[in-house]
Amino acid sequence: MNKESIKQIPHKTIERLSQYRRALLLVSAKGKTHIFSHEIAEIQHITAVQVRRDLMLIGYSGDLRKGYKIQALVELIGQIIDSPSGQKVAVFGLGNLGMALTHYLSGRRENLYIVAAFDVDEHKIGQSFEGVPCYGMEKVKEIVARENITIGIITVPAEEAKATKNLAIEAGVKGILNYTPVPMEVPEGVFLEEYDMITSLEKVAFYVKELGSSDLENTKRTASK
Repeated sequence: MNKESIKQIPHKTIERLSQYRRALLLVSAKGKTHIFSHEIAEIQHITAVQVRRDLMLIGYSGDLRKGYKIQALVELIGQIIDSPSGQKVAVFGLGNLGMALTHYLSGRRENLYIVAAFDVDEHKIGQSFEGVPCYGMEKVKEIVARENITIGIITVPAEEAKATKNLAIEAGVKGILNYTPVPMEVPEGVFLEEYDMITSLEKVAFYVKELGSSDLENTKRTASK
């Protein structure tokens, strides 16, 4: 695919391609070489039609008898999602969440490297966590430029979120993953992804509540018969 075609891929499709790749790597590790759309759909809890649409969008088709060749599909998704030279990431805020993300993400993707963390805690500054050095916030511009960091994960307290975002962007960061509950705005040329864990948890809680109410109502109807 050319660069213009890649730019036109919807955000949701990019998310699913990442999920497909993880699923494909898991089944490949078990010795499987080919897979059908309905198998991918079952793993991802979506429809086979959606899988086929996504793969057609990136110009990949499988064999009617064997399905999709797993290794070839993994490589194609990598060509679309990954940067050939890799990208460097910094974590802004080494509280409980920042520390957990640093631990979880370090070394998980060959082309995404967490190379720095920033915090205001003097006990953390100068230390290394999962091999990632921690610097003071006054070092952001210097380290981002020196390490060519392009992505920032923001996990600072809410009251520091916008100032930290501004600092990261001024330093040259082009992509922000915001884990704070504070909505952000970014200038043109910077990509923002926001993840609010409280909202996600409340969404799950809502549906659990509704499922519970439905079960209770079914129980009442059954008892009354």
